[in-house]
Amino acid sequence: MKTKSIISDLHLKFAEKPWNETFQLVRRCMDRSRDESKPCELLVRSLERLQEVCTVSSMNAAKSRLEMIAKQQRMGFHITEATCYLTADLFYLEVVLLPSGGVMEVKVAPHGGSPVPSESFLQLLRSHNFAEFSVKLEGLYNQYNIPGDNEVKLKLFASLQCLGEDLQQMSALQRAQKDFNTEVEMINNGSTGSLTAGKEDCPMMIQFYINPKDGANISDLHVTNTERVIHAAQVTVGDSDVTHMLQTASVIAQPAQLDSQGVPVFLPLSKVLCETLPAVFLLKLQPAIPILASLVNRISHITDVPIPDVGLQWAPLPKLLMRRSSANSQLSDEQDAIFKMSLPCGVTHSYALPGSAWKEPPHRAAVVDSIPFTHPSHIPTLLELLRHQCLINTLLWSCFTSQCEGAGLVCDLHFEVLPESESSFSVTFQQPKRDSLAVLLVNVTDAHHITCTLYGAEMWDPSMNEDLSNVLMGCLSIPITLSTLHSKLYELTTTPLSPGCPATTEAENDHSAPSNAAMTDISGASTTFSQSLSVPEDSFSVSGSACYAVSVAKSEPCPEINTSPAVEPYSCTAPVGAFPHWVTSNGQLSDPI
Repeated sequence: MKTKSIISDLHLKFAEKPWNETFQLVRRCMDRSRDESKPCELLVRSLERLQEVCTVSSMNAAKSRLEMIAKQQRMGFHITEATCYLTADLFYLEVVLLPSGGVMEVKVAPHGGSPVPSESFLQLLRSHNFAEFSVKLEGLYNQYNIPGDNEVKLKLFASLQCLGEDLQQMSALQRAQKDFNTEVEMINNGSTGSLTAGKEDCPMMIQFYINPKDGANISDLHVTNTERVIHAAQVTVGDSDVTHMLQTASVIAQPAQLDSQGVPVFLPLSKVLCETLPAVFLLKLQPAIPILASLVNRISHITDVPIPDVGLQWAPLPKLLMRRSSANSQLSDEQDAIFKMSLPCGVTHSYALPGSAWKEPPHRAAVVDSIPFTHPSHIPTLLELLRHQCLINTLLWSCFTSQCEGAGLVCDLHFEVLPESESSFSVTFQQPKRDSLAVLLVNVTDAHHITCTLYGAEMWDPSMNEDLSNVLMGCLSIPITLSTLHSKLYELTTTPLSPGCPATTEAENDHSAPSNAAMTDISGASTTFSQSLSVPEDSFSVSGSACYAVSVAKSEPCPEINTSPAVEPYSCTAPVGAFPHWVTSNGQLSDPI
């Protein structure tokens, strides 16, 4: 009864009190915390919840809200009459308030610079969008969160500003040299991508890759309507266990000269002002990208700075891409992944990615979130490698971005995707109206070129390889390309050839064809592979998972990929390797499980 009476008295006492007095009471309780270094967490959460649900209608309420946000972002907070200062080591935010709690002006002042008005921060506060304001303030804090003591911080800050000025000059030169028609073209082809110059209230960002088809209604054959993802990188600095020479002046030769690739001629660091500092420049990838081990090594070779292996978790590339979706994201490296998808044209595909093939070392990758470098000349080459990886990821991702629900769904067409090299993979499928298999080899030669080569299909048009390459480069979708290919093969199978068109024609290259290579059909019978089909003699490599898969010759030799000739690479005496999950004891295709 006594406790009930106390609660009732407290309720009556504070029933008519305004919320501002409640805020003051909570703050006083926080100030009296027994551990001054760590205020009571319950009181802190209570104050945050109270302020989040209450309308800011006075100057004191606005000050309280800004103070809470500053503490959340590990920043200092000071008040002088109607002005609030949110402070950090290398910048501060100045907010001028009105008596009603509104905001008159917001300025950002970097270290050693004058306060500059920030329209973006001002609009967020005027619209009472405190959550987005806090997110933007966190990004600004990270931009200026440079490691080291005060002296090192100032040197790194000056070096980062010099780097930014050089990147802006590079961006201006590439825009003057090339007339980019669209922003997408600038992002995907520019030597510095689409560069957003670092300002007082936002970091320097480089947008370097976007799937041109994301979010665009380019065809009725689109499998998915995925969110538009722009791959970008924030340019900043980070600490390093070893020292590096970093610029403190421009490294672009003046007057600016361009090399054959359209990149400015750079001066060596020995010819310009520089400092030896325990830090590196960083490209902070947003979002992080799964990158193959071979490309990670090439990136480190270009920058001469290894990507820290701490925290990197290596896994088969498709498994890392699958983690973007909930479907099959928990499969082990050894498990096979099978996806079913319905195309709008009414055809259902299934794609199998054998775990035993993709778990091999050349096809393992890690999710990388930042890339260290030390010189602006590294940027064009790094962006090209990142685009190359993003293009490979986009093609593989298209095989399982739209999984159909229902285990009993009957698939019309079955495909098996196998790795062949770091930049190529094969897709094996049954030819329409035939008891034999065909293989489409997809080679992503670089960030801007894809070549498709069809093996095993009879009565094929010699121009089909080029047509398929154009289709795939245009849609960046394996399902759309395979649907087009299957329709074309069906048409060739059902339409009689004209008298002037031979059944098999010589491919348009000058390499010698393999002699009597044989491809085995699903029932175990062999059909002769066209002797006139031209394949580089050094390009055959039998995949460990399928006896029908081959790899193409690469522009650069890779010691991890076997490019030695194989004896009759297409020959097989039993229906194993290709579609092993779908072949039944009587040699017929079964629906994937």
